[in-house]
Amino acid sequence: MPELPEVETVRRGLEQKLKNFIIKRVEICRESTVAYPTNKNDFIEGLQNSLIYKWDRRGKYLIAELKKTQSNNIDANEISNVNNGVLVVHLRMTGYFTFNNILTNPCKHTRIRLFDNKNNELRYIDIRSFGQMWWVKDGLLPDKIIKGLGTLGPEPFSEKFNISYLKKIILNKTRSIKSILLDQTIIAGIGNIYADESLYSAGISPFREARTIKENELKKLKIAIVEVLTKSIGAGGTTFSDFRDLEGENGNFGLQTNVYRRTGKQCRKCKNLIERKKISGRSTHWCRKCQK
Repeated sequence: MPELPEVETVRRGLEQKLKNFIIKRVEICRESTVAYPTNKNDFIEGLQNSLIYKWDRRGKYLIAELKKTQSNNIDANEISNVNNGVLVVHLRMTGYFTFNNILTNPCKHTRIRLFDNKNNELRYIDIRSFGQMWWVKDGLLPDKIIKGLGTLGPEPFSEKFNISYLKKIILNKTRSIKSILLDQTIIAGIGNIYADESLYSAGISPFREARTIKENELKKLKIAIVEVLTKSIGAGGTTFSDFRDLEGENGNFGLQTNVYRRTGKQCRKCKNLIERKKISGRSTHWCRKCQK
């Protein structure tokens, strides 16, 4: 599943590519991809004649701020100041976007197609069809409509993500520190890859009870999380299966991982063999010697 760095990579690509992109036509190829409104015609009519004004990200959610045009004769100069709500996207496991400036037939995994008045197309493709989209009209709160969005913890790059917060969160927690990092209600955007890599960088065993983590270790872990995520964003995210950016390119961070998907290979620090074991149903990779 795309995690924070992959979603941020997509956000940046969309922001750069879709300048003055005004949605003229909407084609729904798979109705289940549209989670809200329940009436698919409302989704289509809500998006039509909307400028994709700005792309944001919250955790693993992409959020497009929309502005309504004043008429069907679409022109970038006709954009009004009227907000038209937001388009929210969750890529889930295999969702990704492509931008096509030449009309082509959609592949069988195409779920949503958005066209501007020049027939440029933003195409959403999702092999396993777990991804979802929501159009939330102006005046409604996306956090109230989308349950997962409303329960997210702080962003790792935000001021709220600090040592005081981490100490408070893990106080008396008997859960493993790995499961804490994966909990989106505690920290937004971290998944399996970056939990493993951050814990390795901080020298902390993923199996430790959260309450046993000392303050100096928490400081190392916070720094490690930010550094690992920053490095991965710079590499365009991680690709081990289906992730693609807007240009169809794989992320490169997978070539730099220290423990994730390196079972049986030598630790880059101590040469001990990397091990793998499941925690809460998720594969966990770690070095027994470097992580205590």
